[in-house]
Amino acid sequence: MAEAFKSGEKPPVIAIVDDDREVSETLSALLKESGFEPIVCASSAEFLALGDPPPVDLALIDLWLRGESGLNLAVHIGKLYALPIVMLTGVGDESDKIIGLETGADDYLMKPFNPRELVARIRAVLRRYGHGLTRAPSSPEHTVGFGDKRIDLHGRLLLDSAGHEIPLTNGEYRLLEYFARNPARVISRPELLSELGSDMERYVDRTIDVLILRLRRKIEKTPSKPVHLQTRRSQGYFFQLDET
Repeated sequence: MAEAFKSGEKPPVIAIVDDDREVSETLSALLKESGFEPIVCASSAEFLALGDPPPVDLALIDLWLRGESGLNLAVHIGKLYALPIVMLTGVGDESDKIIGLETGADDYLMKPFNPRELVARIRAVLRRYGHGLTRAPSSPEHTVGFGDKRIDLHGRLLLDSAGHEIPLTNGEYRLLEYFARNPARVISRPELLSELGSDMERYVDRTIDVLILRLRRKIEKTPSKPVHLQTRRSQGYFFQLDET
């Protein structure tokens, strides 16, 4: 679905926190071409020196910074600011990505990445935070309803009964959409792994557990007694569209 920034609004400012000069220059050029205003920071200290709060709309952080962990910066940002975060990772340690999910990073992208995919994910995260993106409402055939909520498949949004967006991370949304497109059948963990792709090749059980827990908190009236996203012990998960 085509998206654009609202007329007259300043372009979103994206902080690139990466100590690799070549990567930073490439990312900066890509973001400029895509209508963003990039600011390059070679370290956590340079990012924090931008101000309190930092005058940016999203932080794009490399997990592996020289002599420090980008994850520590992400955790620090999450504690102090309502600032969206996209993490860039190499092969890395999968446990760091799991911790990132638990501490609230909005999305992850593995290096090397497709430039169009990176821009699309940044736009999706910004939209979830309500940043100046216009979108046309999806037609009924492009929505899936369950309980008092509905999924806008074009906008990649979860809406409550009043039409307000319930923010989801990319991983949460991908899981929810897959469940909603495959209701009333048991979906195994290997199937979920195959659907989610290479982002979750290792430690999949723990990663999926984290996503399921966070998703239930957002879609269930009583997360400890889920109605829609149910567990089938030793089999997988079962998604129920209607409350019974």
